[in-house]
Amino acid sequence: MHVFIDDSGDAGFKLDKGSSEFFIISLIIFNDNLEVEKTAVAIKELRRELKFSDQAEFKFFKSRKDVKVQFLQTVSKFNFRIRSLVVEKKLIKSDHLKNNKNSFYSYAIKTALQYSNDSILNAKIRIDGSGDRVFRKNFRSYLRKQLNTEEKCVIENCKLVDSKKDVLIQLADMVAGSVRRSYDSTVTDSKTYKKIISKHIDNEWLFK
Repeated sequence: MHVFIDDSGDAGFKLDKGSSEFFIISLIIFNDNLEVEKTAVAIKELRRELKFSDQAEFKFFKSRKDVKVQFLQTVSKFNFRIRSLVVEKKLIKSDHLKNNKNSFYSYAIKTALQYSNDSILNAKIRIDGSGDRVFRKNFRSYLRKQLNTEEKCVIENCKLVDSKKDVLIQLADMVAGSVRRSYDSTVTDSKTYKKIISKHIDNEWLFK
């Protein structure tokens, strides 16, 4: 099992100063290794079809509407599941989470992986992220300690990777962006993108 994870929004809580109202974690879950390869190849082929450079990165909030639609239609042909955690920040009460971005981010990722009804087990996890070496090490250690037990192994291995070099992390970005857009009542295309990938949505949980 392979799981690719990205987020949309920011981890800040200064809602009156520009922080996003929602923070989304989206998990793209593949049970079949071949589907991983086929999906990645299709994204790379789309990149060339669009005459983008081989180094170009698909990012939801930097892409034109037609590119978003074409990307999501392309990947929707393949077999994967989507699980998303939707955090409406104004509902978060914990001062610790509100005042520590790393803690909030780590907790959100952990929660998204933890409550999967045992649908994520022995997974190779890839998460978009850089950060300094200490944070990366502590973050991976935190996830293993929180998620792996003697009775159950959620994480087989976990790596933080550069989204520019991983088109399936880019897929997670496009999905997370689609989910966050669906909660934005101020735009006319709020439901457009998530509708394209709706058949893949396994769970979308509004965290409270």
